Amino acid sequence: QVQLVESGGGLVQTGGPLRLSCAASGSIFSINAMGWYRQAPGKQRELVALISSGGSTNYADSVKGRFTISRDNAKNTVYLQMNSLKPEDTAVYYCNIVTSGMRSYWGQGTQVTVSS
Repeated sequence: QVQLVESGGGLVQTGGPLRLSCAASGSIFSINAMGWYRQAPGKQRELVALISSGGSTNYADSVKGRFTISRDNAKNTVYLQMNSLKPEDTAVYYCNIVTSGMRSYWGQGTQVTVSS
């Protein structure tokens, strides 16, 4: 009964900004953590950014200083603000939440393409 709907992906030029959103709905009691993962063709899925229930954040080294993860608890929504995008950021981005019951849910994925 939990659904994550992602939006905001698209085609951008190198150096440009893009903001991804992921809204969770359904039978959610509480959320322990929200995160963004990405997967490029032929590569493993990797964690991009994570925000805990306490507000602590973690970022992959490759995006530190460029990406910012944030959340709106009232709306059960997590955002990923991406700045100074590079072609190597091109991937399908997936949002993920872990509930207080330690159940994990995934969004449908949204394509981000950074052109040079």
